[in-house]
Amino acid sequence: MPLLDHLVELKNRLIKSVIGVVLGGVGGWILYDPLLRALKEPVDRIAEHTGGVSSVNFSSIASPFDFKLQLSLLIGAVISSPVWIYQLWAFITPGLTRRERRYTLGFMAAAVPLFLAGIWVGWMVVPQVVRALTQFTPSGFSNMVDARDYIDFVTRMVLFLGLAFLVPVVLVGVNMAGIIRGRTILKAWRITVFLVFVLAAVAAPGADAFSMFLLAGPLLVLFFAAIGICILNDRRRDRRLSRTAAETEATADQATPGSDLENL
Repeated sequence: MPLLDHLVELKNRLIKSVIGVVLGGVGGWILYDPLLRALKEPVDRIAEHTGGVSSVNFSSIASPFDFKLQLSLLIGAVISSPVWIYQLWAFITPGLTRRERRYTLGFMAAAVPLFLAGIWVGWMVVPQVVRALTQFTPSGFSNMVDARDYIDFVTRMVLFLGLAFLVPVVLVGVNMAGIIRGRTILKAWRITVFLVFVLAAVAAPGADAFSMFLLAGPLLVLFFAAIGICILNDRRRDRRLSRTAAETEATADQATPGSDLENL
């Protein structure tokens, strides 16, 4: 396909993705009020523990509208994620082989539900993180939180957990590309387990160890499942390479007598 046709195709895919995000943003506009109340709830509870005033504030006249528009589009991007992820795949897939298309489609099929699951987990743990961070407010003091800073914090936290759930898919993809072996990933399991439990300790919905294990468990299961898939893929690749090398050697051995007779 000529470069100009590629650009036209890219433009069409981007337009469809933007339409999906905008339509999702309409749903986000409708869901704005209940979601904002849920996001604001942990800030409201701070006053119960500090005895002060805690609230989310807007710094200018136009801030409420900007805030609602930004949050609605963010919700729309999450709702429409299957649409724009598919558009990305549809733009890339014509340049791939049939096997690569199967792999890519499998990665997309795994990435969408994992990303949404991470978003859901992030939504569940954000109130606990806010409560944990603001519990250090001294008694009698107030927390006047800027709305834009608050939504930036929530967005980063939710997206971080959403992307954390995509790490296993990335590991499998890198392994299938032959960049890193499963055994190499497995060597870093101690550091990974430590980081997962640190994250779980901060974001766990309760102060007990059971809540921490409930949050850390799915991440560790996904991580070690990805390592298992990488190791199985390495073994399959090694067997294929060994078989190819044996066939090449056998072909060379069969060709040698004929070459010797020609030399004679």
